[in-house]
Amino acid sequence: MLTLERAKELNDSMVHEEHLIIHAKNVMAAMGAMAEHFGEDKEHWMAVGYLHDYDYEKYPEEHLQHTKEPLLEAGVSEEDVHAILSHGYGIVNDVEPVTPMEKSLFTVDELTGIIQACARMRPNGITDLETKSFMKKFKDKRFAAKCDRDTILKGCEMLGMDVKDVASICIEGMKPFAEEIGLLGTEH
Repeated sequence: MLTLERAKELNDSMVHEEHLIIHAKNVMAAMGAMAEHFGEDKEHWMAVGYLHDYDYEKYPEEHLQHTKEPLLEAGVSEEDVHAILSHGYGIVNDVEPVTPMEKSLFTVDELTGIIQACARMRPNGITDLETKSFMKKFKDKRFAAKCDRDTILKGCEMLGMDVKDVASICIEGMKPFAEEIGLLGTEH
């Protein structure tokens, strides 16, 4: 099973841009919270979340086309590689998210971008971000416009959950990592 330590080793060998590392950490934190929600292995889900954009920095135009073989060769399980590939479903591939882990990754990848943008505007960052504040920003299509809300909604539908519930889980999951992900705010 993929450990967080191994995921960081692998990801850090390919990803060096600060904003991509922050994104990996955001998704890692959100995936840990989703794992707890589903009663699954938190560290395992965090590891998959951290590693999900393994090839993005090097191959942004061919995202997820340079992921499967290198990760399998590095000893990452077929199941974990499938989970990583599935976050590109309908965007860059046709690997459908089936398991709760895969559906969660598909959903939180974009969702964490909006949470991060929302938290960055607040004096206390994510530390006091509430779901209702997030939802106001989520409904404003001009806010964090690059984050694909349709993908988030599609993912929530796959999970059988409301976007505010998934957002709440992710926000709470990201709070303990506020300093690490640069979301402590300007008041700290």
